[in-house]
Amino acid sequence: MQQFVFGGGHIVLPDRVAEDISIVIGDGRIEAILPHPPSPALPRVDLEGRWLVPGFVDLHVHGGGGADFMDGDVEAVLTACHAHLRHGTTTIFPTTTTGSPHRITAMLDACRKAIEQQQQNVLLGARMEGIHLYGPYFAPDKVGCHSTEGCRPPEAKEYLAYLASGMVKIATCAAELPGATEFYRQAAQAGCLVTCGHSNASWSEMELAYRAGLRHVDHFWCAMSSVASLRQRFGTPMQASMAEFVLATAEMSTEVIADGCHLAPELLRFAYQLIGPQRLCLVTDCNRALDQPPGQYRFGHFEDGTLLYSDGQVGWTSDRKSLASSVRGLDWMVRHMVSVVGIPLHDAVRMASLTPAQRSGIDHHVGSISIGKRADLVVLNKELQVEQVFLGGQLVFDSLQDRDYA
Repeated sequence: MQQFVFGGGHIVLPDRVAEDISIVIGDGRIEAILPHPPSPALPRVDLEGRWLVPGFVDLHVHGGGGADFMDGDVEAVLTACHAHLRHGTTTIFPTTTTGSPHRITAMLDACRKAIEQQQQNVLLGARMEGIHLYGPYFAPDKVGCHSTEGCRPPEAKEYLAYLASGMVKIATCAAELPGATEFYRQAAQAGCLVTCGHSNASWSEMELAYRAGLRHVDHFWCAMSSVASLRQRFGTPMQASMAEFVLATAEMSTEVIADGCHLAPELLRFAYQLIGPQRLCLVTDCNRALDQPPGQYRFGHFEDGTLLYSDGQVGWTSDRKSLASSVRGLDWMVRHMVSVVGIPLHDAVRMASLTPAQRSGIDHHVGSISIGKRADLVVLNKELQVEQVFLGGQLVFDSLQDRDYA
């Protein structure tokens, strides 16, 4: 691939925003970061005062563009990957819901086939680095908008088959379920980021899970235990919850849905201040209604997933009383953290790129603007909206021309 250079803008690094530096791209990777303009013979992309950021990494995402990963076919998988690419996500972990083993196996197979197609064609949307096995191992009282019929404790015969596929890179289970500890051990041995979600676990249950390999908690404050909910389980004395365990344990990470609907600005600021950008990820937890008109949709498989309603701002359960995942991309989450919550841009970008890359073990080749890493890059305008997306140094989306290159 021809060499070229980015210059003339704001380069967002993990710890700061750099001015007056140039980024040299060659053979699909970042070859050099120079404090001065390179040879004038190299083709130049003039950022004209815009922002160059690493491509975003989404650990927790169910769909977009009208498709859900649980639809279980290649076209749906690629549709969702393409939808999120337009929002700056260049690496994605398709995420399961609760559902039958047949539905989950079909989703894994469809993602595997879609990855094979992406390996032949860089234009087929955000790259998949693996699957997030999220459902079906949820606590019945914390199932949220997921189907309760597909919710169950982990059984080795089932989950070992998923792990043996080599597709699962993030694995979630509620820590209080029977069999959870062994699930965590097996997932950790398989090299997964091991997480607890949709859970009413106590501190002591989290400690056991941590010893078995747990290192992450899904969407902080959403569908998770609290001191009040644990009092309903255990009575008095009141017990510490998942939130306190994460705050007190330096090796634990977590994530927030910063869409402006799930969590108020003060909660997002609290998480940023107490947990920090090195342990806090931004995720979308997005459903198929991303970039779709308001209306009714299925969460999960298009035939038997639970009904949700999108008002164009967020998803709701069919009775419109509880939230049902987001309808926003990671670009929205970054803008919200900067413009509403008031955190520095480089920290917001880090939480959407390097931190999730580190937690999922892929930071050696994605997640930051660093020499040797893949040139998965996003150009943001002065309002932090996505203008261009590059995968491996190749332009794959250009909003200025309203053009996809697929």
